[in-house]
Amino acid sequence: MRSRTRGRAGAATLTRLVCLTAVLAAVGLLPWLSGRDPALTVLRARSAEQEPTREALDAVRRDLGLDAGPPSLLGDWLAGLVRGDLGTSWVSGTDVLPSVLSGLQVSSGLMAAALAVAVLLACALVAPVLVRGRGSAGAFGAMLAAVPEFLLATVALLVCGVWLGVLPTSGWQGPQYLVLPAVALGVPAGGLLGRLVADALPTVLDERWVELWREAGVSRTRIAAAALRRVLPPLVPQFGMVAVGLTGGAVAVETVFAVPGIGRTALGAAKSQDLPLLQGAVLALLVLGLAAGALAALVRRRLLGPALRDAGLTPPAPRPVRAHPAVPAALGAVLLAAIGWGLLRDPYTVDTAARLLPPSWTHPLGTDGLGRDVLARLGHGATTTVGTALAVCLASLLLALALGFLPHVAAGASDIANALPPVIVGVLVAAAVGPGTGGAALAVALVSWPPLAAHAAALVQEVRASAFLTAQRAIGATPWWILTRHVLPSVAGPVARHAVLRLPGIALALASLGFLGLGAQPPAPEWGLLLEESRAYVERAPWAALTPAVALALLAGLAVAGAAYAQGRTVPRASRTAPGRTAASPGSPARPSRKEASLDGSAT
Repeated sequence: MRSRTRGRAGAATLTRLVCLTAVLAAVGLLPWLSGRDPALTVLRARSAEQEPTREALDAVRRDLGLDAGPPSLLGDWLAGLVRGDLGTSWVSGTDVLPSVLSGLQVSSGLMAAALAVAVLLACALVAPVLVRGRGSAGAFGAMLAAVPEFLLATVALLVCGVWLGVLPTSGWQGPQYLVLPAVALGVPAGGLLGRLVADALPTVLDERWVELWREAGVSRTRIAAAALRRVLPPLVPQFGMVAVGLTGGAVAVETVFAVPGIGRTALGAAKSQDLPLLQGAVLALLVLGLAAGALAALVRRRLLGPALRDAGLTPPAPRPVRAHPAVPAALGAVLLAAIGWGLLRDPYTVDTAARLLPPSWTHPLGTDGLGRDVLARLGHGATTTVGTALAVCLASLLLALALGFLPHVAAGASDIANALPPVIVGVLVAAAVGPGTGGAALAVALVSWPPLAAHAAALVQEVRASAFLTAQRAIGATPWWILTRHVLPSVAGPVARHAVLRLPGIALALASLGFLGLGAQPPAPEWGLLLEESRAYVERAPWAALTPAVALALLAGLAVAGAAYAQGRTVPRASRTAPGRTAASPGSPARPSRKEASLDGSAT
């Protein structure tokens, strides 16, 4: 047993090292992948007025050692890394390490504040489920998760910073500068976490042990704590990944509020091809991601206790959360009506005399800064935005389900991929294939599967360690029967709902790449570009910015409510009674012991 455990840990460690080396090598080759002369880029970053003569470029090459080629540069950087030296910035000429540490400190503080906001919001979404003992389709949480961070940051800046003047709008000089960026980052993350926990709670609260504890006089607070402990283990990795995403994926928010964080530092270094600074920033993001993943795994094992080792787990029954058919029908009707109406109009006609017009009969959703019809651009952009997001989501789901059965091999790649924000991957992909919708989709697909894979791996591990699966093996069930009739149905449903919940987030990741010029290019009517183009005049014409944001929120609500309704219609009644619903033994104590509490509240 020990040798098998060591072998799995060794496989995960080897995967991490291979992926880490591949990422660092790709970053080191960025100037050559882009096809641009790094000497020219560095010269322009140092002095925009200096003429790029042959003598000036040769001087830059000699100064940076570019004549030696990329392998030599990468080898020198790795050798310095062993000594604790990250090199010298190509642009400023200063040491990289202090800049990386400063950016990491700022982003860590912002991450902690945003995570606190996310946890508070998640608790507010979960509390009604604990009080009522039942859940709903949870479309509200999904809509919150679909709010674009950079749009929320812009609105918060205008309302709280400009109109009310109660909070600072830029910089990083004290705790008050944390508030607006933390809210902008924490609200979507809190919607995601709250939706995940609220989706899992109703099944647990319907189990037999909850009824026994209530009849025994156990307090509602203690039952709620035990139920949370039962549903949290497979979701703990998501908390760790959300924490890393708050730090590495906050490039747009850090840009809006001029926060000198590690994400903004990495983006600026990539644009100026400041290779040593970019390598140091990416390495810091990777280390932070690995640390968060290790901490999440430790917390999960602590929550499970001896149940995982002793095959004492009983997965919750796969009871679906029903949604009234009117909910997805209403949301779908509104979306389809808007998109269909927009498809009948021209999205490219420019009318400077009709700039920033409010909604009217002629322009039902108003016009943008060039006088183009917002409804037309919303309708024509739906195919690109939603279609690309669906393709990326489906590919991530299939990959996650496959890797869920190889958790120790996939763990290393998952940690590395999760630590990389889509923006940094978008920079690398755009350098190799150029900016565009295809490159943005590839970049998001490369980093969108880790949360789903971690969820699938956690569920597979718990199902394999469950008591009822041990009984199936004992009666002679074949591995194929166990896989298709027990493991896959127990894993695929929750992970598919999780994937649906992440669909708006994938669309937002594509939008953020378009926002930074790495995705769809103007004048394409893509929803991310609509948000970016309207950000400059959101105070004068809020309808142009709110239209794609509301569309993304409606898409999130439709996806989650539709999935819940479909599952409620298709799950067989027999599958809703799992081993966790069996009655406890007559000798069960009235008040649970400490050991029983460690088994996630199961009163078996």
